Amino acid sequence: MGFALERDAMKAIILDVFGAGSDTTHSVMDWGMSELLKNPKVLHKLQAEVRDVTQGKPEITRADMEKMQYLKAVIKETMRLHTPVPLLGPKESNQDVKVMGYDVPKNTQVLVNAWAIARDPLLWENPEEFRPERFLSSSVDFHGLNFELIPFGAGRRVCPGINFAMSVTELALAKLVNKFNFTSPDGINPNELDMTESFGITVHRKFPLHAIATPYSC
Repeated sequence: MGFALERDAMKAIILDVFGAGSDTTHSVMDWGMSELLKNPKVLHKLQAEVRDVTQGKPEITRADMEKMQYLKAVIKETMRLHTPVPLLGPKESNQDVKVMGYDVPKNTQVLVNAWAIARDPLLWENPEEFRPERFLSSSVDFHGLNFELIPFGAGRRVCPGINFAMSVTELALAKLVNKFNFTSPDGINPNELDMTESFGITVHRKFPLHAIATPYSC
């Protein structure tokens, strides 16, 4: 039996979709560019891959994207080191359970700290280091099957927009590094780039990122 969906409810759902999707994607792009500016060797390696695949073509196709494995590794590493949503949506325990010596009674609200998991030295070698190469020889992905990397959650309630978000992020970053060369302004040393985080529902930079973009020509 169907039911009528009120206009206000429709507006709320649409705003949730646009708000959640744009805010987290912006966070990943912002942190990704920050890490690339801070790590010029990674930036140059990424640019070399993207430009080698595109060969000066005006547009980047889906087939091109599938060949950009280092691009995918850069985005994975960005989402690991700068998990967009540090605390995943609340869950509820369906039975009494003991976790690492702690008693968790039935019906307890549980929050998963994805940010802490992604920086756990027991799971990651040199977790504070931005090193996309760690994913080139690894099958670890963020679709919810590898619990050491769950920026989109896991299980039945994994983020439904995961594929859309990744497609947008991959294409946007590929186009940026393909068309422009980037440097820090005012001769700032890459190691001096301020990476202070501002915590909230979504983790953003505390201070805006400034960069000089110079058009690239083959």
